[in-house]
Amino acid sequence: MTGAAGDWRAANRASWDERVPIHLAGPFYDLPGFVAGRDTLRDFEDAEVGDVSGKTLLHLQCHIGLDTLSWARRGAVVTGLDFSAPAVNAARDLAARIGVRTARFVIADVYDAVHALDARTFDIVYTGIGALCWLPDITRWARTAAALVAPGGFLYLAEHHPVADVLADDGRTFEHDYFQRGPIVVDEPGTYADRDAPTTETLTIEWQHGIGEVVSALASAGLRLEFLHEHDRGHFRLPAEGTGVPQLYSLFASKGA
Repeated sequence: MTGAAGDWRAANRASWDERVPIHLAGPFYDLPGFVAGRDTLRDFEDAEVGDVSGKTLLHLQCHIGLDTLSWARRGAVVTGLDFSAPAVNAARDLAARIGVRTARFVIADVYDAVHALDARTFDIVYTGIGALCWLPDITRWARTAAALVAPGGFLYLAEHHPVADVLADDGRTFEHDYFQRGPIVVDEPGTYADRDAPTTETLTIEWQHGIGEVVSALASAGLRLEFLHEHDRGHFRLPAEGTGVPQLYSLFASKGA
């Protein structure tokens, strides 16, 4: 990989580091509401994952930890991992503020997670919405995630639907090539949480991953797909009332005992 996309990890990390204080202060993540008890998980996530009481849960690419700590509030013993040190530090502070003493947050790139976590495995490996587009190699991600799932455990993924990601803002018109697989270099200020926020680290590199690629990668990594569900609402950029196209998807992939 050459050119602007060659140092994709450093560029993306710099952008995420700069976004952290914006996300902590703004209304998009509503930190005061979360501290007061607001939940960040979607109803379908809770229903599909089931009871997590007493189970170990690893959240890959956890950002500032709101979803991670939402699982902790349900009784899971959580570990969050993210490559942004400011994000991890914010997650640690937030855990202390809400009184979650069992949460652990680790600074590491997702591809280095097995080493960073000392090859520990978890009952549940969770990846939340907006994570996979930052990774160039979905097969390597799947192998990493599968290695972190304990025997008898499972991976649960909730993610933006790749069809929604190529639509225009009207939620109906195709604007981009669904089958583009090369790096997508974006250079624009602000953040999805505040388009007008002043930023200097404006360059990011993203990738599109079709559902077929994700499922095939997990299967080749030794996980068994139990379900794949598509949801017609929930993409932060598209109309909330639904547009007749899938906006999110979720999948559950288990590892044999």
